[in-house]
Amino acid sequence: MNIKKPIISKVRCAVYTRKSTDEGLDMEFNSLDAQRESCEAYIASQKSEGWFLVPDRYDDGGFTGGNMERPALKRLMTDIEAGKVNVVVVYKIDRLTRSLMDFGKLVEVFERHGVTFVSVTQSFNTTTSMGRLTLNILLSFSQFERELSAERIRDKFAASKRKGMWMGGHPPLGYDVKERKLVINPAEAETVRWIFQRFVECRSATQIVKELAAKGVLSKNGNRMDRPSVYRLLKNQYFIGEIAHKGEVYAGEHEAIIDRELWDQVHAIMTDNNHYNPDRVRVQTPSLLKGIIRCHHCDRAMRPTFTRETGRLYRYYVCHGADKHGRETCPLRAVPAGEIEAVAIGQVRTMLRAPEMVVKTWQSEEGINERDVIEALRRLEPVWEELFPVEQQRLVQLLISKVDVEKSGVQVHLRATGLNTLARELNGLGNGKEQVA
Repeated sequence: MNIKKPIISKVRCAVYTRKSTDEGLDMEFNSLDAQRESCEAYIASQKSEGWFLVPDRYDDGGFTGGNMERPALKRLMTDIEAGKVNVVVVYKIDRLTRSLMDFGKLVEVFERHGVTFVSVTQSFNTTTSMGRLTLNILLSFSQFERELSAERIRDKFAASKRKGMWMGGHPPLGYDVKERKLVINPAEAETVRWIFQRFVECRSATQIVKELAAKGVLSKNGNRMDRPSVYRLLKNQYFIGEIAHKGEVYAGEHEAIIDRELWDQVHAIMTDNNHYNPDRVRVQTPSLLKGIIRCHHCDRAMRPTFTRETGRLYRYYVCHGADKHGRETCPLRAVPAGEIEAVAIGQVRTMLRAPEMVVKTWQSEEGINERDVIEALRRLEPVWEELFPVEQQRLVQLLISKVDVEKSGVQVHLRATGLNTLARELNGLGNGKEQVA
């Protein structure tokens, strides 16, 4: 009598290995090899169950387990989604990930594609609820250990700062790094002293930027210095021999470049000048053209700003190019906000009064017809003045794509697709938004 042997299905097993640092990876037999050897032995022990090793290697050497940005892991997940793997075998759970959140995402992918996860030293199987519970508990401790380690690093960093030690990064202008300490660069230090002294004299970062450009002076990273970089330099406490950390100031190990008296003079000027005061009251009126107004000469965006004179508020739009590199670099520089906004609103009001002309450039879409658009514009025009400023701003930016400003005039570019949205809102065509009027 012939006894038929049961058919054992093949189980494709992929081994994943990881090491946080690249130290020792050039050795003939390294940590990744040791992990793989243990996993291969475990797969061999399950040969009677049909387990066999896939030929592809998934080894991440020098990658942290704190995130998913690992090339071999990405290849493994791609192969799992392609149905090339049935079991993922690792030496320990934290070789796959140290993040409980990331592990949850991986398990979701595994379960969706019918993949089992096995740790050879911890004997877990994620196909059972008990296995998933135990894995979550272990990963919680793994994440706790990782966060504890991060806290120790932060505490060590803070302690070093309190001692005034340089903790790495790009050194500021005026200093070089030698033997992990800041030392003065004489040539750059002269530039720093000149910037502080010049600011006391002219009280203008824009003027300093202009003079630095004329001298060909560049920042530490070789870029042209602009107003923001000058202000960052003037606020950097390294130059008076101090180190700031989380609101606290400590005496640094490095030598100061400027004295306290000059520092105090500069910061007194910055405090007195309303333009530099971070606590100044901001304009409450919405800037209608914020984000859509551009300087035609520089092809740069323009930002809203304001000044106060004798108790009266004056609003402007300033070219970002002129703001960063000096007013003389842009022929337009700044324009009165009220005048430019009046032009833009005029264009919108014209559109509302003569909708038939606008419809010629309108781009139709399913569910919107010409009558809907014309009716929407006609309903809005009579109530425009009653709208709140913030609603006027929204409609202006809905109907205008760009306001191009140059010395010779203003060009307003209408946004044809915005008419569809407006028509839906005003005619209640089922987009779920509240009607304007």
